[in-house]
Amino acid sequence: MKHLPAYLAALAVVCVWSGWITISRYGVQTELQPADITLLRYVTALIGVLPLVLRHAWRRFSIGQYLVVGLGVGFPYTLFSFYGLKVIGAAHAGVLVNGLLPVFGALVAWLLFHQTLSPIRYLAIGIIFAANLMMAGGATFSAAHALGILYLLAAALFYTGHMTGIRQWGFGWRDVLVTVPVVNVLLFLPLMALFPTALTQAAPADIAIQALYQGVIVNIFALMCVAYAINHLGTITVSLFMSFVPVTTAILAWVLLGEVLSINQIAGIVGCSLGLMLYARGRWW
Repeated sequence: MKHLPAYLAALAVVCVWSGWITISRYGVQTELQPADITLLRYVTALIGVLPLVLRHAWRRFSIGQYLVVGLGVGFPYTLFSFYGLKVIGAAHAGVLVNGLLPVFGALVAWLLFHQTLSPIRYLAIGIIFAANLMMAGGATFSAAHALGILYLLAAALFYTGHMTGIRQWGFGWRDVLVTVPVVNVLLFLPLMALFPTALTQAAPADIAIQALYQGVIVNIFALMCVAYAINHLGTITVSLFMSFVPVTTAILAWVLLGEVLSINQIAGIVGCSLGLMLYARGRWW
């Protein structure tokens, strides 16, 4: 199969991103603050790819292109995600951050490239939107809950920009590996003083878990797989793979975090998953 490695790379991203949401939800419930986890993520990744950084042809892309690709999955994305995860469960976050990527990807394709969708895909978008409204409702709804939803939606928008930039400007996986940590360490370190921190009070085990998963597994291995898959399969196809993250995240949250899903959340996850399946089939209908 011609694109088998690319499909395997996309599948690996689904697994890693499901674990990332669960690990991040665990991390923000420890002494570590969102800014601490963000710092660990990019400093660890920078150390890991330093040989590539020193050999990278930095004049290949413009500063604006580096910023879009670097920040799209950089500290704005992680901070929005982490602050959202402080009040939103991992299963719900999986729907909001990853489940809506095909929707945002389609909107970007329409706005930037004037690509239209089939009627069945517009119907799927409506189902997904209604499912997320259902998940946002219920007895647990509050101002903090609503703010958490907005944080996670913002994270999804940033990630959409990251994937679109890779495809639009031809960033290879090596380009992404050096761009993301360099851009974010340079820009986030001066801002670190503005955020609450408890890095010195956190348990060494919690620091090690976040540094390993966030910095190595996510920011090196997964980003390499994302860039490879996008360049061989396209942004929309990879987005559709990412839309399966809510299901795997819900399972991990139930098994590892003991999160009990409400009726609204279960119905929302089912509705969103059905909408995403309909969206995927919309290419042939």
